[in-house]
Amino acid sequence: MTAPAAVTPSLSTPVASIEQRSLWRDAARRFSRNRLAMLGLFILVVFLLLALLADVIAPYDYDRVFFTLRANTLPFVNAEHPLGLDSSSRDYLTRLIYGARTSLTVGLLVPLIAFAIGVPLGMLSGYRGGWIDFAIQRVVDIATAIPPLLFALFLLTVLGTGVGNVIFVLAVTSWIEPLRLTRAQFLTYREKEFVTSARALGANDLRIILTHILPNALSPLLISFTFAVPLAIFAEAGLSFLGIGITEPTASWGKMVGSGIGNTIRVYYHLALFPTLLVALTMLSFSFVGDGLQEALDPNRSR
Repeated sequence: MTAPAAVTPSLSTPVASIEQRSLWRDAARRFSRNRLAMLGLFILVVFLLLALLADVIAPYDYDRVFFTLRANTLPFVNAEHPLGLDSSSRDYLTRLIYGARTSLTVGLLVPLIAFAIGVPLGMLSGYRGGWIDFAIQRVVDIATAIPPLLFALFLLTVLGTGVGNVIFVLAVTSWIEPLRLTRAQFLTYREKEFVTSARALGANDLRIILTHILPNALSPLLISFTFAVPLAIFAEAGLSFLGIGITEPTASWGKMVGSGIGNTIRVYYHLALFPTLLVALTMLSFSFVGDGLQEALDPNRSR
């Protein structure tokens, strides 16, 4: 009986690519075993579905006013409006569902735009070095010297309020951290042996960046993105609370919190309590997912 032939990797499939796929499979398995991370992911999926299907799930239009009912109706009193009415006699459950769409839109688009700006600049700065790195870092130093909150207030005062302007302003003030993180990762990996070997074999800079360095630097960037989403939601909530973020009649959790805090909060507690709990739950869920990714992508920290 002849012995079975040894299975060898195909020459067309790089070993580094096989190891990379194995790393991501192991990370997915470790993440699925983290109960808090899976709980956070489940809550986020529910909120995303609420945001995407708000037109179908919400019982009324977000700006519909019930003139025949008294404003600030308490929750759990009227069966047709289980969470009561706000100060403008609008269904509060509907407002909360549409508020999820606004808050998650801001929370996801702001980091996407910020990373789209910061990551390429960080890659260029960290890989090329020299005068390019010097010029980019001086721009970063100037941008860091400007307080982001004051700069955001200034831009919103000039540009005006609204969802689009809030996303633009928060993205403009959030690109520095992904740039610094990307630059640090590329400075670490550009002198590694596998990069030097790829360069010696004739690989061009673009191939080295996209094939050899970026996949290794992707883990901390992904973790940083998950933590940046709740920060963007919280920033939008703060701006809307100050009255310079999302404008009426668009529903936003942050604006609902700001509108609910006043002299009537002792009686109509639900106007500020419900959106505050949803913001806190969203931020906690993203934190669970971020911690789970950090442990899953770092085998040394996994149990």
